[in-house]
Amino acid sequence: MELHQLRCFVAVAEELHFGRAATRMHMTQPPLSRQVQLLERGLGIQLLERNNRSVKLTAAGLGFLRDARHLLAFSDQAAEGARRLARGEAGNLTLGFTAVSAYQMIPALLTRAAQDLPGLQFTLKEMVSSAQLDALAAHRIDVGFVRQVSDHDTLDAQLISREPLLVALPQQHPLAQKRAIAVRDLDLQPFVMYAPDEGRYFYDCIAGLFAMTGVSPRYVYHVGQTHTVISMVKAGLGVAIVPASATQLHSENLAFRPLSDAQLHAELYRVSRRDNDNPALPAFKRLIQALA
Repeated sequence: MELHQLRCFVAVAEELHFGRAATRMHMTQPPLSRQVQLLERGLGIQLLERNNRSVKLTAAGLGFLRDARHLLAFSDQAAEGARRLARGEAGNLTLGFTAVSAYQMIPALLTRAAQDLPGLQFTLKEMVSSAQLDALAAHRIDVGFVRQVSDHDTLDAQLISREPLLVALPQQHPLAQKRAIAVRDLDLQPFVMYAPDEGRYFYDCIAGLFAMTGVSPRYVYHVGQTHTVISMVKAGLGVAIVPASATQLHSENLAFRPLSDAQLHAELYRVSRRDNDNPALPAFKRLIQALA
């Protein structure tokens, strides 16, 4: 039983006329009749009653017509699905991302992907940047969103965002009365700092600023994630410097102020392996490029 035989049978069964069915199939009548005969022979049953004046479906033919339509519809869906996979419009991608990028960037990206690439499915893995780079090396993720990239030979990288770092402090803190805060204002202040292992990128950035300016805050806690830093600040345990996207976690008890005498920015890169042959990856990279 071949798909072409099924299509010929369905055409005849719906037209109940071999001439009209042949025209519909863009073929002459003799080969059309031959395909239907081969189908009946293969099934071992009669599907059509024919004479010089009419064509009728047998009871078996009527039941088989329903199933033949389903088979043809499924084959068309399978073919289109394969074409969409080949074009990168369908498939699966595993994404790694930092916690901060999940506040705004990742939801916006997935919303756009649902609109422009509805056939793509995503597996999401929240990881720090170093863990993402390890996962890329081990082929455990397809795309990462990381703070820094050093291996440009193996990895394809694209800068997708650059955001300022802001001072986060309790709303009732005296420094919250200022529109902008100087780095020296943070000297000896209780300070919630990123951990040098889990929050390495922000730790190096902030610690480097303090080293260059000779400012010495009083570190009260070292934590790995921005949402934990914000929780500590909200509780009044200290002030902190965080990326601007942390304002998405804003509450009435928090204030965010820019630095008046320093320009600190956090960069975010989209990275993937150059040898990744997932057909969905090029379309997804183009989507990211459009958003960036």
